[in-house]
Amino acid sequence: MLRNFMGTIKQRLNWSTVKASKHWWSSLTGFFVLNLILVWLKTYLNYFFNFSLGASGPIQLFLLALNPIPTAIILLGIGLYFRGRLAYFLVWLFNLIQTIWLFANMLYYREFSDFLSFGILGSGSSTGNNLGKSIAAIIRPTDFLVYVDVIILAVFLLFKLWPIDKKKILKRYAFLTTCLGVALMLVDFGIASVDRSGLLTRSFDNNYIVKYLGLNEYAAFNAFQTKKQSDSRKEATASDLKTVQNFINQNNIPANASYYGSQKGKNVFVIHLESFQQFLIDYKVDGQEVTPNLNAFYHDQNTLSFDNFYNQVGQGKTSDAEMMQENSLYGLATGSAMTKYGTANTFESMPGILGQQGYTSAAFHGDVSTFWNRNNTYKSFGYNYFFSKNYYPNADKANYSVGYGLKDKIFLKDTAQYIEQLPQPFYAKLITVTNHYPYTLDKENATFPATQTGDSTVDGYVQTAHYLDQAFGELMAYLKKTGLYDNSTFVLYGDHYGISENHQPAIAKLLGKDSVDNYDLANFQKVPFMIHGTGLQGGINHTYGGEIDMMPTLLHLLGVSTDGMTIFGHDLLSQQNPQTVVFRNGDWVTPTYTKYRNDYYDTQTGQKLSMKSNPALKATAARVQAYADKSLSYSDKVITGDLLRFDKSRLNSYTVNKSSYDYQKASALKQLKQNQKSNPTSLLAKNNGQSTVNEYETDAPELK
Repeated sequence: MLRNFMGTIKQRLNWSTVKASKHWWSSLTGFFVLNLILVWLKTYLNYFFNFSLGASGPIQLFLLALNPIPTAIILLGIGLYFRGRLAYFLVWLFNLIQTIWLFANMLYYREFSDFLSFGILGSGSSTGNNLGKSIAAIIRPTDFLVYVDVIILAVFLLFKLWPIDKKKILKRYAFLTTCLGVALMLVDFGIASVDRSGLLTRSFDNNYIVKYLGLNEYAAFNAFQTKKQSDSRKEATASDLKTVQNFINQNNIPANASYYGSQKGKNVFVIHLESFQQFLIDYKVDGQEVTPNLNAFYHDQNTLSFDNFYNQVGQGKTSDAEMMQENSLYGLATGSAMTKYGTANTFESMPGILGQQGYTSAAFHGDVSTFWNRNNTYKSFGYNYFFSKNYYPNADKANYSVGYGLKDKIFLKDTAQYIEQLPQPFYAKLITVTNHYPYTLDKENATFPATQTGDSTVDGYVQTAHYLDQAFGELMAYLKKTGLYDNSTFVLYGDHYGISENHQPAIAKLLGKDSVDNYDLANFQKVPFMIHGTGLQGGINHTYGGEIDMMPTLLHLLGVSTDGMTIFGHDLLSQQNPQTVVFRNGDWVTPTYTKYRNDYYDTQTGQKLSMKSNPALKATAARVQAYADKSLSYSDKVITGDLLRFDKSRLNSYTVNKSSYDYQKASALKQLKQNQKSNPTSLLAKNNGQSTVNEYETDAPELK
C-alpha cells in the first residue's frame, strides 16, 4: 500500500520528466547545494534561538552568518568525489551527522550553557550524567524540527523520488569545492583573529569559538585539544608524580608557628580584585585617594599586607590566577589550564580541602558560568555552589553590566542574599569585574577624575578602580552590620596587571618618571595581597612572593597542614621562605636580583647589572633559573598528565565527587533551603529566618 502511495506521488511529481530535462537542480550538484542551504539555515537559526552567543556589531554578525558554511561545504563535498547513489547518500549522511551534533548541543546548552566537548562525551562526567537524568525535562517537541529536512530527503532517496544522476562529477570540480570550503574557513579565521586576538591560544570560552568560527569548527578544535590532552595523559605514569613530589619535598619549608592555625574555623572570603595593581594602593589623583577603603584595609593593624607580591599569570590571565590561588599550580605556557584540563583532571584544591574541614564552599561571579570553563572546573575543584549570571535578576539589563558581568556594586549587593544562606564556616570567592579592560564607566558611576596621561585606555583605569573600591567598602559595611566581619578571614588579591606594557609612556607618567625600563616593568607586575582577620597580627610584610604562594599561606593560617600536597608555592609567613618569584615566561625576582626580559638588575636599587662582570650574579642566576625552569616544567606535567590521579595515599582521604555538585539554579537554591533545616548555622538561620539583605546599603544609581 505504501509503495502504491509513493508511486502515485512519483507520477504526479513527474520526476522522470525532470530527470529527462537534466536540469542542474536535479543533479548531484543540486542535491549538494540544497543540503548546504539547509545545514546553513538550521545552524544559523539555532545560533539565535537556542544559543546565547552574544554577537554584536557588523563583523560578529557577518561571521555568525558565514561560519556554518565552510565546514558544511567540506563535509557535504565529500560526496562529490563519488558517483551514483553512494554520492547522494554521503551528502545526506554528512547532513545527518551535522544535524545530530547541532541537536545534541541544543540540549546540552539548554542545561549547561555550554557546548559539548569530547572530554565530556568520553569521560562519563557528572555533567553528562546530569544531562541524561534531566533530558526528559529539557527536550522540546520543536527541537526535532532540525531533523525535518533530513527525514524528507531520506524518504526521497529511499523511494527514488529524487532522480539519481549516475554521471560522476569531475574530480577537479570536487577538489575546487573543497578548496572553496578551506578558503572560506581561512577568511573566517582571519576576520575573527582581527576582532578577537588570541582566540584559539587563550581559549576564553567555548561560546567565543562557536560565535567566531562555528559549531563544527569548535568540534574540530575541541577534538585537537582532546587529542593533545589524551596523549599527555596516556604517557604519564605514577613515577612522574614521584619525581615531581621529590622536587617539592626538597624545597619544602616549615610553617610559622606563631601564625599557624590563628584563623582556624573562621569563614573565609576570597575577594578577587580584577586587574588591580599594587601601585593603586595609596595612589592619589588631584589630591584624592583612588582607593580609600582598600587603603584603610591595607594599613589595618589586623591586616597582613604584602608589598612585594607579583602576579604570575600567562595567557590564561584570570584563570591562571585562579589556578594558582586554588591549587598552587602555575597556569600553562599557552592557553588556559582551566579551559583545557578543568573538566576531567584530578585536583587538590582549596574548596575540596576545606570541605574535609567542614567548610561549605561557594564561588560568585556575575557573568556566564562557562567563562574560563568555570562551570566544569569548579566541580573539579570541589565547590559546593557556583552562583553565576543566571542567579542574578539584574544581569541581563544592559546598563547593569560592564561587558564581563554585573557592575561590582550591584553584584555584591545581590550576592548578599546567598551569603546569608551559606552554612558556616564557609569559603566564599567573590569575583569582581568592573575594573576590567577597557576601563570605561557611564557618567553616573564615573565619580572620580581620570588621569591625564594622554592615553585614553589608561586614563579611565583609576575611575573603575575607584568604583571597585566603593563597592568593596559597601560590602565591608554590610558584613560588619551582620556580624560576619568579626568571624571571618578576608583574602584580597589582584589577579593580573591592568595596564599592559604596550602603554609605557603612560605608565611612566603614572609613576612620575620620564621613561620606564625593564626593571620598572617588572615592578609594575606587583599586585596587592592582603589577609585580614580579627586578632591577626598584621603589618606591611616585605617578603617577596607571588600568586603561587597564596594557597599554602592561607591553609597554614587556617591550621591545615600542606605536608604531602603537590603544590609549588611556599608559606609567605615562614621564616625560611626562599623568596623566589617565578614568572610564567621563566623570568624571576629575588630580594637580590631581578631578571626581566633577559636584563638583570639589582632588586633593591634598580641598577642594571652585567652577567660577565658579576660572578655572584652569574652563580645566583644559574641556581634560580634551574629552580624556575623545573617548577614550571613539573607544574605543567602535573596538569597535562593529570598526575594527581596517581596520588592514592592522599585520594583515599581526600576525594571530590563531581557528580554530587549541581550548579543549576533551581536545584542549588533548593539545597540551600534544605540546609537551613539540616545545618542551621547560616547567618539567615541564626537570625531566625529574618533576612539581612535590607541592611546592605549601596549608592549604585541603577538601584535607586
